[in-house]
Amino acid sequence: MTLVIKIVLSILLFVCLLDMPYGYFQLVRLLSLVGFGYLAYQAKKDNNDNEMFIYGGLALLFQPFLKIPLGRGLWNIVDVVVAVGLLTSVFKKPKKNEY
Repeated sequence: MTLVIKIVLSILLFVCLLDMPYGYFQLVRLLSLVGFGYLAYQAKKDNNDNEMFIYGGLALLFQPFLKIPLGRGLWNIVDVVVAVGLLTSVFKKPKKNEY
């Protein structure tokens, strides 16, 4: 389930680079809040505190209630960096504990 969420969020964020109506960006913010919140919850269940804080921070960054005015150019950079990071996390192999 987390892989599907990561891929869908990546696609949504890449589409933000296109000239879309403002309602699309509001929808992406809401879906990102829900998606990153779920990913943070799953990371906490898996005892992965680093990922939990990253996904929790992304949920706060993309939340639609108190918007962070970064400007279109900076938001495009954030969208690409986050989308690439999500896709990277989909294809990376988990490290085995070396204890």
